Order: sequence, then C-alpha cells, then structure tokens
Amino acid sequence: MKLLTKILCIFVLVAAVSLYASGQKTKSALSEKVQAMLDMNAKRSILRFNGQKFKDYVKTAPRNYSVIVMFTALQPARQCQICRHAHDEYQIVANSYRYSMAYSNKLFFVMVDFDEGSDVFQALRLNTAPVFMHFPAKGKPKGSDTMDIQRVGISAEVIAKWVQERTDLQIRVFRPPNYSGTIALLLLVSFAGGFLYLRRNNLEFLQNKQMWALLAVLFCFAMISGQMWNHIRGPPFIHKSQNGGVAYIHSSSQGQLVFETYIVFILNGLIVVGMILLTECGAEMDKRKGKIMAIVGLGMVCIFFSLLLSIFRSKAGGYPYSFLFK
Repeated sequence: MKLLTKILCIFVLVAAVSLYASGQKTKSALSEKVQAMLDMNAKRSILRFNGQKFKDYVKTAPRNYSVIVMFTALQPARQCQICRHAHDEYQIVANSYRYSMAYSNKLFFVMVDFDEGSDVFQALRLNTAPVFMHFPAKGKPKGSDTMDIQRVGISAEVIAKWVQERTDLQIRVFRPPNYSGTIALLLLVSFAGGFLYLRRNNLEFLQNKQMWALLAVLFCFAMISGQMWNHIRGPPFIHKSQNGGVAYIHSSSQGQLVFETYIVFILNGLIVVGMILLTECGAEMDKRKGKIMAIVGLGMVCIFFSLLLSIFRSKAGGYPYSFLFK
C-alpha cells in the first residue's frame, strides 16, 4: 500500500513538473512570437506575410493578440483596379494605429498578397480581392469577422470603425496632409487676379450674362451631383461589385462613388443642353433647322433623363417608376 502511494505521488509530481515545463515553454513561445511581431511592426505598420508566416503568426497557437488581415492582389497582371485604393486606405488606418496612444501588442495589421500566399487564399476559399478579415486572439473567425465592403465601402474611416467593433480598440484616423487643393486654389486666385490686372481697362466681360449663367449652372451641377458629399465623406472612386467586376455606381441610396458623381454631372449637363435646344428652336428663323433642334433636344431630354431616372431607381430599390430604361 505504501509502495502504491509512493508511486502515485511520484506520478503526480512528474505530471505537475511536466505541466509546468509545458506551460513555461508555451509562454516562452508566445513571448518570442509577440516580440517578433513587434520587431516587424517597428519597421512597417503593415506586416507583409506569405503563406508560411501567415500560418506561424496568425493561424498557429499560442496567440494572445488579434490580427486584421487584408487579402489583396496588387500585381498589375491581376488587374484588380480597387486593390491599390483599398491598400492606401488600409495603410492610413495602420499608420494611425501605429503612431497613436492606443498602440499595443494586442493588435497587428497584416497583408497577404495572392502572388505571395496563394495557398492562404485556397485554404480560406477566397476567390475575390480585396477582403478584410479579423482573426481574434481566441477562437476562429466568425461571419462578422469579414468586413462587408460591398455595403460599407473601403474608406479608412469605415475600416477603423469596423476594427473598433471587432476589437474594442478605437483608432482615430489621421490622413496625411494634402496640399493639392490649397495649391490649386492659390493658383486659381493668382491667375484670376493677374487676368483682371491685365484687363483692368476692359472689364465689360464681367457684365456678360451668359458667362455668369454658365458658371451658376456648373455650380448647380457640382452640388446636385454630390461633389460636396465626396469632399466631406471621402468615398472610393470605384469598388468591386457582387459578381466580382467593377461597380461605378453604388448599390445603396445611402452611399455613392466618385465616378458616379461624374456620371450624374454629365447626364444633368446633357439634359440642360437638350432643354436649351427645345427653348431656342422657336426663335430660329430657319424652320428646318428649328425642327431639327426640337427633335434633337427632345431626344436628349428623354434619353438622358431616362438614364438618370434609371440610376436613381437602381439605388432606391422600392422606386416603382421608370422611363425608356429600367
């Protein structure tokens, strides 16, 4: 009986020592992994991983940190037109986090390019790019850990908000200063001032009603097409559609794309040209020319107004009316 008790005690002691050693080994491995991530993060805000590094630092335990991964295809041969824009916005978020007070070893930003980690794409069954995924410190990613870029877009502010929802870390986005607008304004003011100075003895053009009418109409076009919304919200130029192509018009009435505003601007301009032809055809002395102007103007108004209505109908799903085009 005493022998059995001694054997049992020895067994328990050996098991305890083994568990302790295993725990120390796990802590040592985790510490080395975190330190390696911090060392890489000190050199760049976005860690660029291939398949092996992704397996070692993201998929393999132990891990006590969360990882945000952008799966992309930046090589020109892949013809991913929005990947570069998505990478730029992702870079802004990573830089904002890297140099903020919230920075810690609990969150890292990673990028996996298809040409460097195609095995990762195959393992995760990804057939599109870009894709943003969150890999939590514990457990496997859920459905909500994949960012729905079709619905919310890929701007830095949207990415930062999604990261906060997944990790509870608030990232204040700091965009690099862009002086192009200021420089353009200064050049425009200088040009206008120089022109007025050179024409100081002949300023009758300032009384030209057609010039002021054209400027007023262009200003209205810029406002109703959404240029001010673009300036405030900073939407992407284009984004990827649900079928894997490129979308030039946002599918929701709550958002828009930069290219979409250009389309609306041009359509409104063509409608106005058609209205001008309709109103001026009656004053034309040549009846044949006036008839042609009326037909062309009517055709332009009907066609381009129908296209504009079709765009609105595609964004407002429940809108029942259409004209010429659906």
